[in-house]
Amino acid sequence: MKEVSLSLDYHIYRLAELPAGYAGLLARAREATENAYIPYSGFRVGCALLLANGAVVTGSNQENVAYPSGLCAERVALFHAGHAYPHIPVLAIAISAVASDGSLPFVSPCGACRQVLLETESRGGKTITILLDGPEGVVRIDGVQGLLPFSFGTDYRSSFNPKG
Repeated sequence: MKEVSLSLDYHIYRLAELPAGYAGLLARAREATENAYIPYSGFRVGCALLLANGAVVTGSNQENVAYPSGLCAERVALFHAGHAYPHIPVLAIAISAVASDGSLPFVSPCGACRQVLLETESRGGKTITILLDGPEGVVRIDGVQGLLPFSFGTDYRSSFNPKG
C-alpha cells in the first residue's frame, strides 16, 4: 500500500487587507447578491468575475420551483462571460452570500460549479484566483485544482495520477 496525502495552500485576509482589485471584485459579488431570485431557499449568492480585459461580469443564484432547473451564481456568471467574452480568460472569481437571517456565511462553490470553473480555467489558459467571502475573512485560493483535486479534466481523463 502507498499512502499519499493532499494539501491545499490558501490565504485568509481581513477585508481591509485585500488588494484593491480584489476588494472591488468582492464588493461587486456582495452587490450581486441583491439580484438573486430566491423564493424557496431565502439564501442569496452573488458572484463577480474579473476578466483579462478588465471587464467584470456578475451573477446571482436563480431558483426555480422545478428544483434542478435553477442555477448557482457562479454558473450564471461563468456562462454569461463565456457567451459575451468567448476568448477572454477569467482571472479571478469572488463569491459572497447572505443567509435568510441577514448573516454573511462562508460559501464555497458546489461540485457542478467547481467543474465549470475548472473547464473555464483550462479553456482560458490562466489560473483563476478564487475569493470566498465569509464572516471570519476572505479565503484566497490560487487555482481551481485546489477546490477539485481529483477532477474530470477537459481531456476526459481524471487528473488523478496514481503513479505520480
